[in-house]
Amino acid sequence: MKICVTARGNNLEAEVDQRFGRCDYFIVVDPETLEFRAIQNPNAVAAGGAGPNAYQTLSSLGIRICVGASGLVKNAIEAFKQGNLSQAQGSTTPKDSGK
Repeated sequence: MKICVTARGNNLEAEVDQRFGRCDYFIVVDPETLEFRAIQNPNAVAAGGAGPNAYQTLSSLGIRICVGASGLVKNAIEAFKQGNLSQAQGSTTPKDSGK
């Protein structure tokens, strides 16, 4: 199993980025070995709708989205392993209202 943590930098010492669709990096990591790959987010500066669209896409694929991580990426991984994160029930970003 691998998990993905949104981050402001490209390693396990980076701060967790609370923005999903607009995070700087996605850190894909094996929580057991801590082997990881940092992927720069091409949508970090995209026009509206990045967060809600990401939630819908991932959910439709059966991918769980957890919330509540903070601090460093390595701390978020540990919180996930200990079951201390909550599963999102919907997008945490409101859709654009056209205003």
